[in-house]
Amino acid sequence: MEYVGYFFSFLVGISLGLIGSGGSILTIPILVYVMKIPATLSTTYSLFIVGISALIGSYQNIKSKLLVYKLIFYFGLPSVIFIFLMRKYLMPLLPNNIIEIFGFIITKNSLIMLVFAIVMLLASFSMIKIKAKIDEKNTHFNPKNIIFKGIFVGILSGFVGIGGGFLIIPTLVFSAKLEMKKAVATSLAIISINALIGFVGSISNIEIDWYFLLRFTFFSVIGILVGIYLSKKISNEYLKPVFGWFLLLIGIFVLFQEIIFKYL
Repeated sequence: MEYVGYFFSFLVGISLGLIGSGGSILTIPILVYVMKIPATLSTTYSLFIVGISALIGSYQNIKSKLLVYKLIFYFGLPSVIFIFLMRKYLMPLLPNNIIEIFGFIITKNSLIMLVFAIVMLLASFSMIKIKAKIDEKNTHFNPKNIIFKGIFVGILSGFVGIGGGFLIIPTLVFSAKLEMKKAVATSLAIISINALIGFVGSISNIEIDWYFLLRFTFFSVIGILVGIYLSKKISNEYLKPVFGWFLLLIGIFVLFQEIIFKYL
């Protein structure tokens, strides 16, 4: 199963390079269900894997002049502050057993995965059904609105241990009116900052298997370079709905794992 996990890590990178998201969406289930790593530790590992992969992908996108830097500032700065606060101070305070309902105990790990799945489903509906009018020449947005959404993504990303791409992409497309490829590139830059700062905020609380983590990250980095190459061959109109359906399927899978298979 270890080699299966490394193959999936390659797919994680392809997802990040192709659609600017999906890194944590794939990484956390792979680490939890394939590699049998607890969810709390998997969320920390995911931040490092996705952060390094997205950082390398961002370098490629800088050369292609696809990044929108003012959005990285307005969205990324508040997001990274709150993801650090969540990982460093708030997450360690949560008890292992959150609540008991009708005899079933919802643990910290289960709650993380359930919130993770629900947010994925909500984001998937927005990408599948909503059609934004994109003006590629003029990117207008409300800074206060973008800052508020950056804070929200930071809090949520810190809780479930993700870079937040599946939330960042809809925000950039619908609130900032970015065309998909610029949204993907800008998302990768924000993800790299969020994930790596979130990881730094977590490492004082856990013991890390660096040998495993670096191997997993290596395959993900190879994948993101392949994904960026493939993204140049695929149109924006095709990427958005594929991204939405991808989120929907993974969200349903995680819900089945956490509810149907565990409690029913």
